[in-house]
Formats: sequence, structure tokens, C-alpha cells
Amino acid sequence: MTLSEDRIATLVEPYLAGFAVPPNLYVQLGGYLDLLVKWNARTNLTAIREPDEMVRRHFGESLFAGVQVKGLVGDGATVMDFGSGAGFPGVPIQLLLPELRVSLAESQGKKAAFLREAVRVLGLKTEVLAGRVEDLPVGRRFDVVALRAVDKMDEALVEARRRVAAGGWMVALGGGGLIEAETVVAMPGTAESFVFLTRGQA
Repeated sequence: MTLSEDRIATLVEPYLAGFAVPPNLYVQLGGYLDLLVKWNARTNLTAIREPDEMVRRHFGESLFAGVQVKGLVGDGATVMDFGSGAGFPGVPIQLLLPELRVSLAESQGKKAAFLREAVRVLGLKTEVLAGRVEDLPVGRRFDVVALRAVDKMDEALVEARRRVAAGGWMVALGGGGLIEAETVVAMPGTAESFVFLTRGQA
């Protein structure tokens, strides 16, 4: 195991702040980290190479987004991770909130292959959408559309808004001034990263 469960729990604790987590969360995050480190050695999934920093930045920030999502939607809600890459924030959100139906949309073949392997190894019900979000059926919409570190963010935000179901939410992770949002929540331990929550059209 790359990092112990205790170490992972310590690193992500500030992002969860007393949130009731599933009993096997840290075991699964450990398995996810092992897989990420292994694949990252041959496929550039993330520029961050140091395991502690992977857990803090990728896992912690994604889990913090999951805490915000829990306050927005009920059990069984659908969530799309737009431009999922190595699975952030979608996989940690699924691990934290197994009652949600998460879809990981990723157009790059190697990254989509990693996502399929992660879903298989972790035993998740998560759907992997290998392709461009723009190519999904026009009527395919989600209760939550989440984005983090997506290429061409301005264009992605436009398409993401189209994919939010009536009364749903767009959840964007990034630096200050990313988008105009109804609610902006600062990430723990930093003054530079935020979660932007924007309600879709009624």
C-alpha cells in the first residue's frame, strides 16, 4: 500500500470536518491511490507525483466537493464528472456518497481506460462515459454536473450548464473568479481554491 489508511485519514480530515464517512472509505481511497501511482508511472494522469500531495489535492478537494453535493441533492441523484481525467472529483464523490449515481465523462482513451479499471478494482457501480460530453444524447441531463481542472474551461462551463437537469446544480472547483456563482465555498487550508455552486434553470 502506498500510504496507510491512518495517513490517508489524517490528510483528508480537514476536508471532511466531522462528516460521517462510509466505513470502508479509507481502504478504498488507499486502493485508488495505489492504482493511480501505478498507472501514473506510464500514463500521465496527473502532474502531481508525491502521494501525500495526491491525497491532499486530488482526494481532499474532491471529497470536500462531495460534502457540498450532499447538501444539495438526495439519495439516488445523478452526478456527472465532466472531463473526469483520473477521476476527480467523481470517484472520491462516489466513494463518499455511494447512494449517488455517478458518471465519469472522459474523452481521452487512456484516461477512460484508467477510469474503467478504477471502477472495476474498487467495485463501484459508477458509469464511465468514454467520449465527449457534447456527443451525449441531447436529453441526457444530471442533477449535478461537476468540473475540475478541465481543458478549455470556458467552453466546458457552457456545455456543463446545458447538462444540468431542471433545478439541478453545477459544481465547479477552481481558483477565484472561475465563474459567477450563487454560493462560493473556500477549500480548507487555502485562500486560492474554491467550490462554486450554481443552480441550473428551473
